[in-house]
Amino acid sequence: MNIKKISIGLTTFVLVFCLSCNTDFLNTKPLDKISSDATWADGALSQAFVFNVYSYLGYGGFEEQALAAYTDEAMFTHSGRNINTFTEGSETPGSLSWMSPTYEWNRMYLAIRQANIAIDNLPKATFSDIKLKDQLLGEALFLRAYYYQQLVRFYGGVPLISKPYGLNEDYTIARSTYEDCIKFIVADLDKAVTLLDGKTMVAGRTSKVAALALKSRVLTYAASDLHDGATVKSKVSSLASYPNLELVAYTTGDRTSRWQAAKAAAKAVLDLTSGYRLNLTAPASAADGRANYVSISMGGKSAVGDASAENELLFQRTHTALYVAEDNWPLGGIHYGINNGPNGYHNWAGNTPIQQLVDDYEMMDGSKFDWNKPAQKADPYANRDPRLGATILYDGSIWKPRPSDVAGLEPANQVQTGYYDDGKGGRINGIDTRESAVENWNGSRTHYYTRKFIDSDPGIADNQSSAQVIPWPFIRTTEIALNYIEASIEVGDEAEAKNWLNKIRFRAGMPAVTDAGAALKNRYRNERRVELVYEEHRYHDARRWVIAPTTVGRGIKAINVDAKLKPGATPSVPYKYDKSKYTYTYTPVDNTENETRNWNDKMYFRPISRDEINRNAKLIQNPGY
Repeated sequence: MNIKKISIGLTTFVLVFCLSCNTDFLNTKPLDKISSDATWADGALSQAFVFNVYSYLGYGGFEEQALAAYTDEAMFTHSGRNINTFTEGSETPGSLSWMSPTYEWNRMYLAIRQANIAIDNLPKATFSDIKLKDQLLGEALFLRAYYYQQLVRFYGGVPLISKPYGLNEDYTIARSTYEDCIKFIVADLDKAVTLLDGKTMVAGRTSKVAALALKSRVLTYAASDLHDGATVKSKVSSLASYPNLELVAYTTGDRTSRWQAAKAAAKAVLDLTSGYRLNLTAPASAADGRANYVSISMGGKSAVGDASAENELLFQRTHTALYVAEDNWPLGGIHYGINNGPNGYHNWAGNTPIQQLVDDYEMMDGSKFDWNKPAQKADPYANRDPRLGATILYDGSIWKPRPSDVAGLEPANQVQTGYYDDGKGGRINGIDTRESAVENWNGSRTHYYTRKFIDSDPGIADNQSSAQVIPWPFIRTTEIALNYIEASIEVGDEAEAKNWLNKIRFRAGMPAVTDAGAALKNRYRNERRVELVYEEHRYHDARRWVIAPTTVGRGIKAINVDAKLKPGATPSVPYKYDKSKYTYTYTPVDNTENETRNWNDKMYFRPISRDEINRNAKLIQNPGY
């Protein structure tokens, strides 16, 4: 709080008050404010208040810096953004690493306060539309649950505040146990389900199904290794001797019953929604599998023209009047393309895929990709899971027409992230490398770019001339299907797990699985990794499965691509990807340009800031900090 500004403000007010000879202004109502009584007496104003509670969702995951950069999905290209302090394990309560406003402690509590005001006032609101009143209350309860869910999955148990505080109240409050937080969130969602039942909701607003889906996520997380006290004590050093284990895990109760509850919650959603093409009985073609995945990631607005993809999204961040217009260009949302696309399109290569992610896409026959197999090493992107090409741009990928000032240098519309023989003893630097003639400072350090979530419309070649309107998928049906698969595995229902796992794989053009036991669990985890990539799941999955040391902890690998002219061949001018002329060599390499990743067990949870601890003496810090 800035005491100097307060003092100046008070002084100004006193001077104006003393010098004025007319005190009538003291009785006027502010023209830019609406009283609380007026708000809750009017349905439209009450709805506007709840819309403001939605606004704390921000851009969802469409920010310039993505949570993917804290995982083994991506590397953030640009230095000085305070990402390396996290991935190197050096974050402290007094020196926090980058944090998105979509889960930052203080912002979430601001959102919760607004939700609490709505929840407190809507039951006694005096406008006459009872159906609207119930709907808005259901939305407010869902949003409070969502924001608490964000806090809990980053911090563990947090203070539970269920009413708006007034002046001169004691604002200090202890953290609730993890178990109590889960109960609180689930109770809010159960109430929201009842209130939203039968209500028709537009895209961007929550619904009965969305509330059930969020409940599925919360219960799946709650049943996982990280939140089972007995399990996590044996696996995580910072928790083995933590005296307040109940803040981050269950210390009593039956874990099997938690998995059964998670399974039932997921099934309740699947019984109400069909998702996107989850009814196939055999694998789609590779081309259709890729098109299906692109259509889903575009929210039904891709060139495929299949609006049924919108059935996949249960809760989304749309670009409508629900949200404040994005005027601080180009931070995220509608400018995801420029933030993450290739520099040869005048884009900024923000969150670039790393080699470990690329390697985890299976071969088309369902076998693992293997650098030790000569045929796969010589042509590593051939015959792979169709979702690879729908998610990642690699050397030779066909993409959009180049901007007019680059088209003469690269007219083939192919991504160039390699280095090519010029036929004269030298090399040609790819247009999309850090040695490019086009904005090389924005070139990828991994030699990959994201394809997922970027509009392929050739009318926006450089992603700058107009904005894209791809929705952010807060929750989609396939996440819930994957939750159901995971819970089915954990309770021993492997047949049901494989049934649903194959539905997801068939849609992508991949073959059925026949694994069992540990192999089935590993197959499922990899399927979740590639299906939900860049959707803010990997960060949490790696933690709740307690495998983070082998994900972010294994560092970053990039790919070097070199092309040599074949004997007798003449180089293409301008260069273009051509296997008939060039022999391509692919070499995975370690990349430590921006960060040297290191895992520390304290990183299972984010620290509560030192300032917050100083403000609230009842708070207990997370383990390891």
